Amino acid sequence: MKILIVDDNNTNLVVLKALSGKLDGNEVYTFNLPAEALAWCAGHDPDLVLLDYMMPDIDGFQFLARFRALPGKEEIPVIMITADNELEVRYRALELGANDFLTKPVDKTEFLARMRNMLALRQSRKLLADRADWLAQEVRKATADIVERERGAIFLLSKVAEYRDPETGAHILRMAHYCKLIGQRLGLADDAVAMLFDAAPMHDIGKVGIPDHILLKPGRLDAGEMAVMRQHARIGWEILTSAPFENALFSAAAEIALSHHEKVDGSGYPQGLAGEAIPLMGRIVAVADVFDALTSARPYKVAWELDAARDFLSAQAGSHFDARCVEAFLAAWDEVLEIRARYEDDSFEA
Repeated sequence: MKILIVDDNNTNLVVLKALSGKLDGNEVYTFNLPAEALAWCAGHDPDLVLLDYMMPDIDGFQFLARFRALPGKEEIPVIMITADNELEVRYRALELGANDFLTKPVDKTEFLARMRNMLALRQSRKLLADRADWLAQEVRKATADIVERERGAIFLLSKVAEYRDPETGAHILRMAHYCKLIGQRLGLADDAVAMLFDAAPMHDIGKVGIPDHILLKPGRLDAGEMAVMRQHARIGWEILTSAPFENALFSAAAEIALSHHEKVDGSGYPQGLAGEAIPLMGRIVAVADVFDALTSARPYKVAWELDAARDFLSAQAGSHFDARCVEAFLAAWDEVLEIRARYEDDSFEA
């Protein structure tokens, strides 16, 4: 433990250091200039401070106020040493953060007892702080384990949809990263962006409930088939809200599954929502999903040129898509191209 002694009288410093030395296992630091002591405290954490009240230039009150203002010094015990027994002095010292007092001339037995008490208090506080840090680390580890399990569940659900859907796993990865870009550009909080990134891959999980002859049809769907296909948004929501427990990630994924085919002009499905009535995550996924679908080759279609897909997004901003989401996506164009290059599809013959 580190003991700091501040007194302008060198004789007092020698006596107090000698008495402190009777307490085993401690390092004693002495200063006869309060300014130098404060400078030392800026880079060190004493475990106990012995502070003289009557000092020139910077008195005990001023030192105590400045000491308590230093980062991390709020809980360090301070014993003020004074020849003054007036209650007003002690009241003021207590207001500034003093923990105990000694009166000159210092009694050896009282000195050692009060020192032991304050050092024991400091030790207990440090143990509690260490325990709190340990508990916080354990909570972070447990939370990380839960997040990893959730991501594993998402991956498995997404793989289920992938086996029924002609879209590739690379599409899911690209789309999730596009969503992340848009969320960051919109200034969403880090935890909201992480939630969006984790939940977006489940946007089309409802396609597991669509019959193969419709889902895998190589040509254009007729009106009846399209009506069935559009049910995948609600099916996905029903799947993701069917868990018998509350889960923020699955709730976000359910919201995305239900809303990512809505259009800001109200002409989308399944609820015909418009504008900001459409959840923001759904509006973000709509941009990312459509762009990647347009620019990806499939067995039944050729990929659009990037410029044509950009023009489509720009033309549909404010009608199909949220204009802010389109603007955010296009503002990150270089990163979009990097994502496309990183997560390429296998070659398709169109």
